[in-house]
Parts: sequence; C-alpha cells; structure tokens
Amino acid sequence: MMSRKYCWVIRRYNGSHTCTRATISQDHSKLDSLTIAEAIKPLVEADPSLKVKSVIAEVQSKFNYTVSYRKACLAKQRAVEKIFGGWEASYEALPIWFEAMCHKEPSTVIHFETMPAYQGDDLVGDIRILHRVFWSYYPCIRAFRHCKPVVQVDGTHLYGKYKGCLLVAVSQDGNNNIVPIAFAIVEGETSDAWHFFLSNLHQHVVTRDGVGLISDRHESINAAVERRYSRTVREYELRYQRLRERGEAYTNWLNRIPREQYALPFDGGYRWGHMTTNLVECINSVLKGARNLPITALVKATFYRLNELFTRKRAEAEARISAGHVFSDVVTSKLHANQLASGNIQVSCFDRLNEVFEVREMPSGLEFAVDLRGLRCDCGEFQVDRIPCRHVFACCANQRLDWKLYVHDVYKMDQIRRVYRARFRPLGNPTTWPAYNGPRFVPNPYLRRVTKGHPKMTRFLNEMDTRMLRRPRRCRLCGAEGHSRSRCRQSAGANAGGDAQ
Repeated sequence: MMSRKYCWVIRRYNGSHTCTRATISQDHSKLDSLTIAEAIKPLVEADPSLKVKSVIAEVQSKFNYTVSYRKACLAKQRAVEKIFGGWEASYEALPIWFEAMCHKEPSTVIHFETMPAYQGDDLVGDIRILHRVFWSYYPCIRAFRHCKPVVQVDGTHLYGKYKGCLLVAVSQDGNNNIVPIAFAIVEGETSDAWHFFLSNLHQHVVTRDGVGLISDRHESINAAVERRYSRTVREYELRYQRLRERGEAYTNWLNRIPREQYALPFDGGYRWGHMTTNLVECINSVLKGARNLPITALVKATFYRLNELFTRKRAEAEARISAGHVFSDVVTSKLHANQLASGNIQVSCFDRLNEVFEVREMPSGLEFAVDLRGLRCDCGEFQVDRIPCRHVFACCANQRLDWKLYVHDVYKMDQIRRVYRARFRPLGNPTTWPAYNGPRFVPNPYLRRVTKGHPKMTRFLNEMDTRMLRRPRRCRLCGAEGHSRSRCRQSAGANAGGDAQ
C-alpha cells in the first residue's frame, strides 16, 4: 500500500506490464526500452525514420506514461536492431554482402578504405576498422552513358548508432527522371572524404570528359536576385540592371564571381539548365528512412529501391515507344510551345550552306543570330537545353529544314530506354554465396554516438601524453579547498544569522 496515495504498487510480477492509471503521467521504471521496442516495432518496420517524439506519443497512447527522450531513442534503436540486425553485426555482414554482389555482377564497383585495429598496443590482424566505402551498381554505370552529361553530388548525415555521412551522385535522363549512379559512406563531409568519393566517381563511373558537376559547395545568389536564374542573355542583362539600380555595392560584389557560376547563358551548357542540387536532394528524401538503419541494411535499401526504379522506368519507356512517341514528355511540350511562338519571327539567311541566320522578333524588333550547325542562338536557350528554341524553329520553317535534327539524342525515347536497359541481378539464398575469407569489419568506435555522460577516452596513454590536471575546487566565500560556495558552512551560518535578524 502506498502511503497517502490510496493505491497499491506491485513490487514483483513475472509478466509484461499492461495496467495503467489515468492519474499517473510520469515515467515508469518498469516501462523499459525493451518493452517500448516491442510496442513500436510495427511502426519502425513501416518507417525507420520515425521521430523520437512520435515514439513518446505512441507510448503515451498505449501505456499512459510519458517516457524520457533518451529512453524513447534507445527503444527505437533496439527496435531497429530487432528488425534489421545489430549495428556491430551489420559491419561484419557488409563485406560478405558486397562480395556476393561482385560474384553475381562482376562489373559492380566497390572500394573499401579501412584502418588497423589494435587491442592495447598489439595489432589485430584479422580485424579492420571500416573507414570509408564507395559503391556503384553496374546498371547505374551503364545508365549514365545515356543520361545528360551532368552530375549532382550531395551528402546527408546518418542517424543510427554510429555517425557518418552518405554521399550520393545522381544524373538525369531525357525525361527529367533522377538516376542515382554512385554512393559512399564516409566519416563526415571532410575534404578527404569528398576526394575519396569524387576520385572513385571519376575513375569508375563518370569516365568521359565534358561532364558538368553541381554541388552546394558555393553559396548561391540569395535574395539580392530573388533566387531566380537567368536562362537567356537578355534576361541576365535585365536582372543585372535591376540589381545595379538597387546599388553599386550589389553589382560590385556580383562582379567578383565568375558569371559561369551563377548564370546559365555563360556556363557553356555544362549545367543543362540546372542551377541547384534539387535532384540529389530528392534522392536524399527517398533514402531518408534508410539513413536510420544499420550499414548493411542501408546498402541493401539502395540496391532494392534502385531495382524497383529501373524496372518501373524501363516499362514506362517501352510503353511510350510502343505508342509511337519519339521524344520524351518534357521535350514534346516544350517543342510545341516554341513552335507556336515562332510565327511572329522574321528570318534573314546569311549562309544557307553553313546554316547561319539572323532573326527579328515582331513587334519588339529584337534581333538574334542563329547558327544551326554550331547549335547556337544568341538568346542562349538553345545552348542551355539542347532543344530548338523559337528562333531555331523559325529558321527551320523558313528554309524547310527538319527541326528534329537539332534535338539532342538524350531526349529521344530510344535513348531513355537505354538508360534502364541493364538489369539488376538477384543475389539469391546466402547459402549459395561464395565463402568469405577476408578480415572482419568493425565500426569506428570514435563515431559511436554518446548515449550518456561524457565521452570516455579509449586510447591507452604513454609517457609522451600530457594531461592537464584539474585544480582542486576552491570556495569563493571562505577560500578553502574541497567544496563550493553553495556547500560552504559559512554560507549556511550567514543565512541563519540573516533569518534571525
């Protein structure tokens, strides 16, 4: 019987805790993380990115107790371990899974960087600490050959038991579909980690020249230009003039940045109309749930989700080809709009053999030079998208030329089908995998998230190490060592004396 509460408390019970009281809302010692993990297991299995606040709300609704944030976080980690395997065991399974992948598809690219493991001062030969890993599946490598020659890269943090970053590289097909081409798990977004990722990307995946690389390395132009990007030379000049009218300081600052870094008409066409890393951000959102998983479960998620993506997009491309479509949906709508806008344009032929023209828009009177053989128009839109602009359509109509010859091959449905032609191969039963004879992988202990208290030093100290010893605590009231002002006896006496007055 609990004194002054008029209720009973069960001291020992060999069973699960199911009874609650509506009048009690604080945490309960018997409602441990294992019990919570079993309760939230279906939620975590459906969404591994389940927020800790949602776990607390679920426990409140089921047990009528408000558990601490730390207990809810620990329960979520244990639920993930029960569903997807332990965190440490996942590191051991990673090289085995990758070796099976290479056995099924030898063209898959995998590159590990490991560190030696020590037990005290002794080197452990059969254990390696996983430092970084880069991988790219063969269908992704083949797909990039038929994508736009532009790559976007970005990194996103891992939220599991061990810290780290997932680096992703994506491209885009002619129908504006996002195509992931490479991944890496590294210790963080450091210069060495990015060099590891980009060098492997260039060596194994992006092997051709003339590919544009977009990242968030440089700060984009912000509210000064209203976060809008000029696609043509005229749009650039108009917005530059508006910026100058606001003040010379804005244009002086802008002039210190090369125009090719922020204006599409001057980038040589390398960006293909992309000015931000929105493509790779979309992939990060797709893999959001996987970022909470153990490392092998994360890698498997990329494999199976990419297989689903390639299978679906391959079927869509084949259906459009069967329906008689020549170009992608995106380019078809844009071509139709440019074709309609070419009606009020006058064309003057300067060199029909070399396909050089001058056009004049009516009634504005703006003039532009068009070089069809050089795939160039003064408006800049032709070079940005590799799609005929309204001026190109006017020249083709005037000289009875086939405008389809000036549409880049990447926008043709046959080329889009080639992006997804390579197929992923199932790995089959693990009993059929080849025997793994390599070292055992373990996680970096310095990347483990601190669960409670101050991080403990795991390195053994020697005579070369120096440690700053903490000075003894000194009271600021009496000057004596060994206690603080709040525990000083003189402070208690002074307070007593003050109360007596």
